Amino acid sequence: MSTKAMQKRFSEEFKVEAVRQTTERGHKVADVAARLGVSTWSLYQWRKQYGAQRAEYRETQDQAAENRRLKAELRRVTEERDILKKAAAYFAKQSQ
Repeated sequence: MSTKAMQKRFSEEFKVEAVRQTTERGHKVADVAARLGVSTWSLYQWRKQYGAQRAEYRETQDQAAENRRLKAELRRVTEERDILKKAAAYFAKQSQ
């Protein structure tokens, strides 16, 4: 049987979770690899692949949260401006 035929296939979700255990939870690569039954080499390869994707995902999420915050603030400031415009118009009529 060839080496290729004996290789295990792991789902992307499995790989991402394995990487998360080493990057976010602080477990040692060798410990996680042994516990999950994968080689340390494979786990380091997954870290290269999915670690970068995770950072990009986190950055995208941070940007989306900032956009939501800024839109809410813009809505609030626009409402305040509109109220002040109406008040200014009202007082301008009163003083005539």
